[in-house]
Amino acid sequence: MIFADTIIISDLHLGSEVSRAPAALRMLKSASFNRLILLGDIFSDLNFRRLKKEHWQFLGHIRKLSNPKRHIEVVWVEGNHDHGLAQMMSHLVGIRVYQEYAWEYCGLRHLAVHGHQFDRFLTRNRVLSAFLSALHLGLQKISFGRKRMIGFLERFDTAWLRLSAKVAAGALGHAKSKNVQRVFCGHTHEALSLTSDGAEYYNTGSWTQDNATYIAIDHQGVRICEYRDPPEELAHDLKEELELDFEDLLAD
Repeated sequence: MIFADTIIISDLHLGSEVSRAPAALRMLKSASFNRLILLGDIFSDLNFRRLKKEHWQFLGHIRKLSNPKRHIEVVWVEGNHDHGLAQMMSHLVGIRVYQEYAWEYCGLRHLAVHGHQFDRFLTRNRVLSAFLSALHLGLQKISFGRKRMIGFLERFDTAWLRLSAKVAAGALGHAKSKNVQRVFCGHTHEALSLTSDGAEYYNTGSWTQDNATYIAIDHQGVRICEYRDPPEELAHDLKEELELDFEDLLAD
């Protein structure tokens, strides 16, 4: 059981073949928290026909969490992949969508922003960047047994790590300009934590890889957590609950 004041997840990419939506949902169902921040790229694109049953189940649970009776604050911060979905998300799951979201906890100012704003390549080459991002997701479906493919992925991941450093630097600069002590991003799919001149930077990682990660914040600090699947018996029970969430969303 996970206990935290705030849980942050990003880059679930609903609609993608590599989205680990069932795992993300199991994590949320096994956690106790006061605030949930969906930190961008929850969708892979605007084509809802690609959403599978388990993707709708995830959205159904988010809608349940946003019910005022639960006393949980649910926040959606827009990413580059779900740009343009703000109004639809507000209607579908009953939560507000932000460009960036700030809050205070334990005397510290926190800021959540997806991070694509600090990706200069993306802002200057939107079409090419969208293609490369789709390619990166697609390659994760391919068997990694071929040496040639492994070499290509290693070079691709090296470029992605360079992007991670650039996004971190941009986010830290943005945090300092707003007098924020902690800043959280997604976008790069690489879990990361850095400290610079008293400001802390954290990247949530993603839910499109085997080592899916998320962030938990409590009075002890910030943790980057890796999700691990539960035993088969518990997974079976959770599957039944997911079916109910899906039915509830369709009923609404």
